Amino acid sequence: MTLTGIQGDPGKTYSKKDRLTVALINQQRRTRMANHIMVFIKNVMTPVSYTQQPGDFARRQGDLNEVLVHVGFRVNDEGRLARGPQARTLDEAAQHANSLRIELRRRATHPEVLAYCTAEILTKNAFHASLEASKSVSARLRQLTGEQGDGSRLVDATLMPGSTGTPRVAINSGSSTTDLDEQRGFANVLKGLLSMYRNPTAHDPRIHRQVTDDELLELLTTLSMIHRRLDTATVNP
Repeated sequence: MTLTGIQGDPGKTYSKKDRLTVALINQQRRTRMANHIMVFIKNVMTPVSYTQQPGDFARRQGDLNEVLVHVGFRVNDEGRLARGPQARTLDEAAQHANSLRIELRRRATHPEVLAYCTAEILTKNAFHASLEASKSVSARLRQLTGEQGDGSRLVDATLMPGSTGTPRVAINSGSSTTDLDEQRGFANVLKGLLSMYRNPTAHDPRIHRQVTDDELLELLTTLSMIHRRLDTATVNP
């Protein structure tokens, strides 16, 4: 749709986004003032409107900042437009927008990871996001095999070769020593992550177990790699 020269509401045959764009452009043409978009953002992002859905505020704030950072603006936590650093590249935009969700999207984080912790990310709760994300792989292994249990016991039952030499979930052909080493290493990496994040965060108060955004990002990236290996794994009876 070309907006040049359009007057008034283009009608319901167009999307809400296009109708809003036309309305803002026409208002700016009528008043010869350039601040209508800023006023619109301020009204939409008033924090009191999100008291029941704080995650919606965080999501919209992140989406807006990913674009506004290219022109040196940002939406602050008060819902107001403020001056900020200007990004010259997409990587800089993700960094300056200061949104973990934006960076996870840039890294194409596996949807199985995001399904377990998006709500916690939106509310900026890194502690519980790490706990919920770590549960995603255990749930995936149970779903693939029908095994029960949790933690190291579940990993041993599903990923370790065991007495048969064939794991329930095999990430490679298992036809060489290198394959077997990789399989065991994969299982041990997962057991280590569960020991670091699933167990302590499940039992320790948040005040005694701080998880930074950088640490959470590294964890979610690693869990994403694990899920991608499971995507192509072979499930044995």
